[in-house]
Amino acid sequence: MENTSFEMIETLPVIPLRNIVVFPQMVTHFDVGRDVSIKAIEEAELNDSKIMLVTQKDYKEMEPGVEDIYHTGTVAVIRQMLKLPQGLIRVLVEGKSRAEIKSFDSFDPYISAKVMMINDDQSELTVEEEAAIRLVKEDLETYIGNNSKISPVAMEMLNEIQSSDSLIDMVASYLPLKIEDSQRLLEVTDRYERIIEFHTILQREIELLGIENKINQRVKKQMGKVQKEYYLREQLKAIHKELGEDDEAEESVSYVEKIKKLKLPKEVNAKVLKEAEKLAKTNPSSPEYAVLVSYLDWIIDLPWKYKKGKDIDLNYARQVLDEDHYGLKDVKERILEFLAVRKLTDTPKGPILCLVGPPGVGKTSIARSVARALDKNFVRMSLGGVRDEAEIRGHRRTYVGSMPGQIIGSMKKAGTVDPVFLFDEIDKIGSDYRGDPASGLLEVLDPEQNSTFTDHYLDVPYDLSKVFFITTANDTQTIPGPLLDRMEIIRIEGYTPEEKAQIAIRYLLPKQLEENGIPEGNVSVSDNAIRSIINHYTREAGVRNLEREIQKIIRKAAIQIVGENKKKIRVTEGNIEKYLGPKVYLYEEMKDTDQIGVVNGLAWTQVGGVTLTVEANTIEGSGKIQLTGKLGDVMKESAAAGISYIRSIASEYGIEEDFYSNTDIHVHVPEGAMPKDGPSAGVTIATAVLSSLTKTPVKRDVAMTGEITLTGRVLPIGGLKEKLLAAERMGIKTVLIPKENERELVDIEKNILNKLNIVPIENAKEAFEIALAEKEK
Repeated sequence: MENTSFEMIETLPVIPLRNIVVFPQMVTHFDVGRDVSIKAIEEAELNDSKIMLVTQKDYKEMEPGVEDIYHTGTVAVIRQMLKLPQGLIRVLVEGKSRAEIKSFDSFDPYISAKVMMINDDQSELTVEEEAAIRLVKEDLETYIGNNSKISPVAMEMLNEIQSSDSLIDMVASYLPLKIEDSQRLLEVTDRYERIIEFHTILQREIELLGIENKINQRVKKQMGKVQKEYYLREQLKAIHKELGEDDEAEESVSYVEKIKKLKLPKEVNAKVLKEAEKLAKTNPSSPEYAVLVSYLDWIIDLPWKYKKGKDIDLNYARQVLDEDHYGLKDVKERILEFLAVRKLTDTPKGPILCLVGPPGVGKTSIARSVARALDKNFVRMSLGGVRDEAEIRGHRRTYVGSMPGQIIGSMKKAGTVDPVFLFDEIDKIGSDYRGDPASGLLEVLDPEQNSTFTDHYLDVPYDLSKVFFITTANDTQTIPGPLLDRMEIIRIEGYTPEEKAQIAIRYLLPKQLEENGIPEGNVSVSDNAIRSIINHYTREAGVRNLEREIQKIIRKAAIQIVGENKKKIRVTEGNIEKYLGPKVYLYEEMKDTDQIGVVNGLAWTQVGGVTLTVEANTIEGSGKIQLTGKLGDVMKESAAAGISYIRSIASEYGIEEDFYSNTDIHVHVPEGAMPKDGPSAGVTIATAVLSSLTKTPVKRDVAMTGEITLTGRVLPIGGLKEKLLAAERMGIKTVLIPKENERELVDIEKNILNKLNIVPIENAKEAFEIALAEKEK
């Protein structure tokens, strides 16, 4: 039912307000700065000080139009004006009546409009209206009771207001309502609807006030706890100061602050904070105090947070690896594969690579190059001779001298959670009564477990999953099976003579010249001299001894430069003995004639491939078999298998079937002081024995390798590349290899394959047909 009456007023100046709604009976002030608003104030002063106040829909609008302002507002009377700096006017107004703009007359020089006054209805309330007013008053009692900022006396004052519209206008002008809610209260003209709307708004305000009070109580409780802790700490400081322990008290507080700044994982944070609080309660003169301080220092100094580094550049990584190392194609390709996958997946989880190869091939320096290619910090831990598990997992904090293990120590040194971490000589690790370090490494080198590696000293999980672990070994035989299973093996078989020459020319010689202070150009070493050092002064798979020999040349050259005042020194193949002395190693050359019972074998050693002459001789006797040359058990068994095979086919080669009962067989491998073992000389021994029994010479330009079975099958062998190099160096023309090793030829350099006639064989008879020459007549 419409109860409100209206009265027309012709024209009033209008001021659009920003972020404020003025109600009747409301006394407030606002600042006026816009020209149109200032002119509207001046016009109102000439028109009984009356002015129409409306609210802008968007407070940012500087020149509002018809659509930018609400059309329902309040007619107010200007009570006071005060000029402020910068042309502003502060206006004090009193709201008189709600009003509605019916039309605008002009917007220049000020906004003027025809407005209709909305007068409050003074008639008696209906039953519905009276019930609604009661609800509103209950809302007001609840609101005032929950709001500590409002005096309870205010409710008595509100009860004296008779008009419902006056009550709503009065209360709404003091409540922190939203502009939309205040504007809606102005616009509703039906008295009952206006009361219900006000009731709805009050209910929401009561709910918000309750939430505010809860938040406020929680904050006060927290603040009270902080203030209480502060007060107690200040008291504790005073006590410590009286006891002369003020520095230690401040130290314990500083540890708590540092730990909170670290933002450690939840489990770790709780444990470490407990230790820091224990420090504050511990007497500084107690031995436990030093243990706690040391523990907290380790926690604070360790890196905990992963920070993504710069994007991986494969071209740069390839360039770094090629700059630092010559050859090693397989190793470089595997590292680049890892980098490519990591770039695609953007995962910091690191692999575990194990570089296996003989000494001096550059395993450790490869790890350094990987760190440089990845732009990561590099740390190294040598495992050679480590027998105490505490070296890996640390000591428990049961005594003053306890320390973390070398894993945590290295991570502290690295300063990041994702360094390149090298475990050097992992095959030299041992065990005794102090524990098994290899077992301690199982968790470290397992990508599924190392995210929660627990050092005995720290006693909290530490994440190692982002570390790029690299291990090195000379041989996998001594690495425990479970540990070996966790690593990806990359074998470095050793360098060919040509690779050694390039390494010496590109890296070793410039390095030694620089380290010995000799300017480049003062001493030159010819390429042939380098190759002579490789062939005649060193015998190794790597280049460590080669570097020593080059260093020896540079030192002798330095004597000539300083003592004899020489400016230029050239070392050639012709004068190299002047610097290094007589040749140490002379490679066996191919014999001039074919010989009976003498076969060229091929062997692999830790220093590369070598030729191995196998000699067999048969004499009348009682069937004894003698094996000499410091042969190992495997090699002796292989020789026995070869001789048994010869017995089984004796008739095919015109040999008396009972030769084994009246003939002694002697097999000898020269260089008797050198231990020899392995099955790969089986076919070689069988050929030598057959040659001796049939008195058939063996071709001097043929060499062979392969394990033999009792049925004459030739089984595959290892170290094919090194053996072929040894054959080529000796001048061999034809090399017999097991058929199953044929697939490995794709990895052999073309220049070696072109110099050799390589014949894959499946049965020893094929070797006999190729190797045995015609009988002497």
